Order: sequence, then structure tokens, then C-alpha cells
Amino acid sequence: METNSKWINIESANGSFGAYLSLPRGGSGPGIVLLQEIFGVNQHIRNVADQYAADGYVVLAPDIFWRQGERIELGYEGADWQRAVALMNGTDFALAQADVAATASVLRALPGVGPRIASLGYCFGGKLSYHTAANGVVDAAVCYYGGGIQLGLDRASEITGPVLMHFGARDSHIPLAAVQSIAHTFDANEQVEIHVYPQAEHGFNCNHRSSYHQPSAALARGHTLQFLAEQL
Repeated sequence: METNSKWINIESANGSFGAYLSLPRGGSGPGIVLLQEIFGVNQHIRNVADQYAADGYVVLAPDIFWRQGERIELGYEGADWQRAVALMNGTDFALAQADVAATASVLRALPGVGPRIASLGYCFGGKLSYHTAANGVVDAAVCYYGGGIQLGLDRASEITGPVLMHFGARDSHIPLAAVQSIAHTFDANEQVEIHVYPQAEHGFNCNHRSSYHQPSAALARGHTLQFLAEQL
């Protein structure tokens, strides 16, 4: 399916920032707020946006690091990795959550977007997607290897909608014990679904990274598509 993509500006109480919009061929469909890794809205994130747009979703990916530099695009090793970590550490997480809320409002107002929208985040964006769900900004949330979710379990009671989480058992950034603590916390919450992929490292969904693991990525994408179809 063909897609139509472009950058748009989002006006918020905290300033104006860019977001990458990808539309399905028909121009309408359920909405997804796509939340970046620490490497910016780079080619991989844009590819993911286009991929979900090809599946019939209206996808909007905000530039979370805009306060430190507009449209920053980084690779995954060396100096780029170091800069990405610095950008993450330099981000005001409360303001980032406000940016996501502003993005969600714009997405809901776009022509042809249905009444329910979801957030979908990877790495740093996975953590942000979790907090977006806790904030009640979206109707459903997907979190891929969200580092730091285990540190935000005090917000577990605020998760009142459906959430899907993906983790790799071999993740060198998120200990398996952290994943187990998340699973234990949400054990009684039937709306929270957690998948752990035995052979997967951190970043297993990104085919631009050496940690890409195609079988795990394919399984996770299948779970995600089913989840979004059911919830949106």
C-alpha cells in the first residue's frame, strides 16, 4: 500500500516543534503516536511510520529532542551513540510528556482519524509510551524494550487502558529481573500484555542495528498488529 508522508508543525503551550506524518493511501485510519528511540526521528523511525501507514494507520512521530536541536538524526555507534545518550539525559521528561500530549491532540483532530488512538514507542520512546498511557492521553499503548519502566511502577494504578509490552530476554540494557518486576506488578491487570523474546537483545526490532533479530521482530510486529486491530 502506498503512503504519503511529510513533516508538519505542532503548536503547543511550550513552543512549536516538528512531527513526521505518514498517511495511508486513503488518507484516513486509526491514529498512532510513534515515539522515537534516543537516535531521533531518523530513517528507521520514519520507515516504521511508513510501515504502519501502509497497514492503514495515520502515524505521527514527534521530534522529542527539538529543544536541543531540530530533526536530529543519529546512528547507533561511536560518537552518535554518545550524543544520543547525552540528548536523552538532557531531555526534560515532563516536557517530553507534554509534547506527546500535544501531538496526540493534533492527531485526534486530523481528518479521518478515528475516535481511538494509540502510542507506540521504542527504547526511550517505549518508556515514554508507558507514561503516556498512565497520563490517559491515548486509548492504548505499545512499549518496545522501554528502559526505565521498572522505575515508574509507582504509576501502575494509573494504567487503566490496554498496554502491550515487548522485551528481549538477552537485553543488555534492561535486566531480566526488571522485566520480571514489571510482569509481577501487572500480573493482576488483564489489560496489560507482556511478551519476552528469548533470543532478543535490546533494539531487536531495528533492522539498522546489529542487535536486530528478525524472528523476534516479526513475532512482536504480529502481536502489535493484532493488539492495535483489537483496540483501535
